Amino acid sequence: MESGALHVTRSRAKPGGMRVTEGRPFRERKPPWLKVPAPGGPTYRRLKSAIEADNLHTVCQEANCPNVGECWERGTATFMILGDVCTRRCGFCNVQTGKPTWNDPLEPMRVANQVRKMGLRHAVVTSVDRDDLPDYGAGAFVGVIRSIRMLAPDCKVEVLTPDFRGQEMPLAKVVHERPDVFNHNVETVPRLYPKARRGSDFLRSARVLRLAKEMAGDEVVTKSGLMVGLGETFEEMVEAFRILRAHRVQILTIGQYLRPTEQHLPVVRYWHPEEFDALRDTAYELGFESVASGPLVRSSYHADESAREVAEGRAAAA
Repeated sequence: MESGALHVTRSRAKPGGMRVTEGRPFRERKPPWLKVPAPGGPTYRRLKSAIEADNLHTVCQEANCPNVGECWERGTATFMILGDVCTRRCGFCNVQTGKPTWNDPLEPMRVANQVRKMGLRHAVVTSVDRDDLPDYGAGAFVGVIRSIRMLAPDCKVEVLTPDFRGQEMPLAKVVHERPDVFNHNVETVPRLYPKARRGSDFLRSARVLRLAKEMAGDEVVTKSGLMVGLGETFEEMVEAFRILRAHRVQILTIGQYLRPTEQHLPVVRYWHPEEFDALRDTAYELGFESVASGPLVRSSYHADESAREVAEGRAAAA
């Protein structure tokens, strides 16, 4: 497939029209360790109103993150730039797909202004895939990083980027701005990519992370994340960890996949909290500098703490 082509599948629950039969019923009762209070505290309501008033998008809302109440009550949020329409159609993702029309040159300043007003110490900026743009959206990340550092210079900046179709120039533009953390999620094990991430490639994503580290060295911390629950095995997860470590990834997040709607891929299995502990311990043994592993962990969950753990570990080793 040519690098500029858009990838479309007919159904998220049946990627490419294939029949996906294994999985748990959508409306079954979930395990008790997946129960979280519904959001609705005063800080949550205030931030929700402020973000909507600025016509901004957050992955917290778009992806139905289970931690939105906790994170927003703590006064943190993950901003999603470049609109809320994605050019890809991953089987697990709740962000809408289609032909994007979003083009707002003032978005970087509006995001930075919201970061300043919220008093954030660690801001996470992500985006939908924009395979329709010549630079795949890299310029927007550059604009947001620069704007945050102008309006909120004490705030750490973490970017969670697409794979830029594996192209080095868009990646180099973002890394040149030296975000404090460069994150790109591989999401699942290589075997499940045809089912869960059609149009993407595990090793291409791993290469993006390695290149980011090679371009920036110790000035940028690299990070990635995976889900469980799509049919992977413990051994496949560990092998994915090994590949990420070989590509110089420093921070790892591991969480449970939760099916957003009946139109998405089914959950094959709910992993027990003790299994997440075993994954965490194995990841540390493989050399990751910070690991967040738990049923409700998401890529940006307590992102400031992960970055601080890496910084403290390096300072102690110096």
